[in-house]
Amino acid sequence: MRLADATWTDADAADTDLAVLPVGSTEQHGPHAPLGTDHFTAQAVAEAGAEAYETDADTATDDVVVAPPVTVGVSEEHRQFTGTLWVSPDTFRSTVRDVVGSLASHGWDRVVVVNGHGGNVAALGEVCATIARHDDAYAVPFTWFDAVGDHSADMGHAGPLETAFLRHTDPDLVREDRVEDAAAGASDGWGDWTSHANLAVDVVEFSENGVVGDPRDGDAERGEALLDLAADSLVALLDAVETRDTSLPPHE
Repeated sequence: MRLADATWTDADAADTDLAVLPVGSTEQHGPHAPLGTDHFTAQAVAEAGAEAYETDADTATDDVVVAPPVTVGVSEEHRQFTGTLWVSPDTFRSTVRDVVGSLASHGWDRVVVVNGHGGNVAALGEVCATIARHDDAYAVPFTWFDAVGDHSADMGHAGPLETAFLRHTDPDLVREDRVEDAAAGASDGWGDWTSHANLAVDVVEFSENGVVGDPRDGDAERGEALLDLAADSLVALLDAVETRDTSLPPHE
């Protein structure tokens, strides 16, 4: 059930304790991909995984609530590229915790937070642990591009994976006439490394146009495979979250 499209009476009738919360960012994705890439992809995975879970004979439940996405994340590393928005890690953690608390107040207290932005990972892991330890809810972070098998090795930024994904789900949003320029100004890898330390603070220090990886290597067929793999992984995670004993031993 897509919560934003439902009425409150529809929501009230939902017979489930499972929810997914997409989180992403609004940040540059090179000259060819939209600023909303990270929350578009997170929402697509959340909706596909929830639908697959609801129809899977082995895992079927009446509903999985799909919350509206959190669209601004921990993205200050992209600040020099116009249109990028960001919040502090503290604000991001507080937002996720409050939204999960809102979901839990309605009985949807087992939440998978589906993430589409690498900059959110650290804060998301921290807040989900805090929720599980201290709140009346259980939350687990899930970053979709870590759950696509061997494809994960090609994850950059606005590179082959994200471009492929959008070519499958939102082809009209990919500026195909700019893909060659995107590839020409891209960095081969993330950061500026010496002695296992990244010397770069912001993306502009190592990528001319904000792209990392070659977007030409991501076609729509690959994007379809990425969505299927991520959705399948999310189904397995939802099943584990639904059946897990979430009680913790008391602190002594």
